[in-house]
Amino acid sequence: MRIGGLASGMDIDTLVGDLMKAERIPLDKLAQKKTTLEWQRDDYRSMNKLLSDLDKQIFDGIALQGKFSTKSVTSSNSSIVSAKASSSAVNTNTSIEVLNTATPAMWVSGGTVAAGYTASADITLTFNVTSGDGKTTSAQTVDIKNGDNLDKIVSQFNSSGLGVTAFYDDQKQKFVITKKDTGDNASITVNNDAGTQSFMVGLGFTDAAVNGEITTTGKTNGKDADFKINGYQTTRSTNTFDISGVTYTLQQAGTANITVANDTNSTFDMIKSFVDKYNETIEAINKKTAETKYRDFPPLTDAQRKDLSEKEAELWDEKAKSGMLRGDSILLSGLNAMRSDLYASVNTGDTNYDQLSEIGITTSPNYLDKGKLILDETKLRAALAGNPDAVMKLFTGDGTEKGVAKKLRETIDSTVDKIELKAGNALRTNAQFTLGRELTDVDKRISAFEDRLIQVEDRYWRQFQAMEAAIQRSNQQGAYLMQQFGGGQ
Repeated sequence: MRIGGLASGMDIDTLVGDLMKAERIPLDKLAQKKTTLEWQRDDYRSMNKLLSDLDKQIFDGIALQGKFSTKSVTSSNSSIVSAKASSSAVNTNTSIEVLNTATPAMWVSGGTVAAGYTASADITLTFNVTSGDGKTTSAQTVDIKNGDNLDKIVSQFNSSGLGVTAFYDDQKQKFVITKKDTGDNASITVNNDAGTQSFMVGLGFTDAAVNGEITTTGKTNGKDADFKINGYQTTRSTNTFDISGVTYTLQQAGTANITVANDTNSTFDMIKSFVDKYNETIEAINKKTAETKYRDFPPLTDAQRKDLSEKEAELWDEKAKSGMLRGDSILLSGLNAMRSDLYASVNTGDTNYDQLSEIGITTSPNYLDKGKLILDETKLRAALAGNPDAVMKLFTGDGTEKGVAKKLRETIDSTVDKIELKAGNALRTNAQFTLGRELTDVDKRISAFEDRLIQVEDRYWRQFQAMEAAIQRSNQQGAYLMQQFGGGQ
């Protein structure tokens, strides 16, 4: 804490403050330079995000052959048969006649069991379970605790590996077990241990102790699905099954026709989505690289911001941030390379469809659009109907004959890499990119300048304190002389 001006009567603190304002001007310029570098870095990274989002959409869409091979499936009566197709399915029209659907096996206790029944001891029930198609048999257990009532027993059956749905019918006092999977080969066999057999007899399955299978007298066998496909009769253990890339689901008896065709609507929507995303991306980049640079609006210092209203500071910042990437060579060269990728020809095996313009995708003739794409929907749909394989190759070609998607992704990746060398990303330290190294250098210069300002301020105070001491000595000498003169009279 410094106190000055006692001898001179001057406001030393204000004088030093005013002098330091002048000394701080270079420091303010360094702080403004740091802010400008940070804004430029952030703008670069926002452009990189746009490019990365476009690259992801290309990768998830027009770069994948499978996206061009999606199939549409229609059923003349979906309440009888519904279906869906994989990309490998052949375009076809199939007649399905459902004679009967697959059903699960069910076991109903032959005897009765009172609603108040409870287990009299802890026991682990053991069973052998065979699937409805008869292909797998596995050993399963159900844990029962002493005192478990019927609700708890039902819950234990349902949560076990038996693959069943059990319930208790309190009206008829029957224990019912239904297999979750369908097919006529399903069985649940009680293992030959006295505890399991005794417990199952207690649940009303009286013949479980006789031949091992949960009641034969109360069993309803499961059924395989029986159907004709184009007149050929066959069976399946389930109502949902695959044939030649088509997944059929039988609903009930009857006849339905299943038609499999190329899903041109899905492919059209995917290509249109790419065009929209591309236009959105280049519009944002073109706007950023064409922003006006207001050189008379540098970043505000803290002192300057305090003198402005919130709205005034907001308007100032808007102009100060403008033009950070104006005419940027990295972004502009990237845009030019992407345009070249879109104009290039691709050997698709069909000269009628070896350029984007031939499938209805052209560049806007308006120079103000700066390379935006225009989609002729009618022409694209005609190309998808005429030669969908050529359209697919135009986008997805790889190897020596690269398609549009491959070329675009390589250009985008190259541009992103260049931007990251310039502006880094969230995972890079300042030492790993150009603007980061500049920021580090500015921080060092700011720190050194702040140390120097401390020394300058100390020097000013020492100089004023020396002046104060000199004035004080002068005042003392004057007082002494006045005293001597007065004493002489």
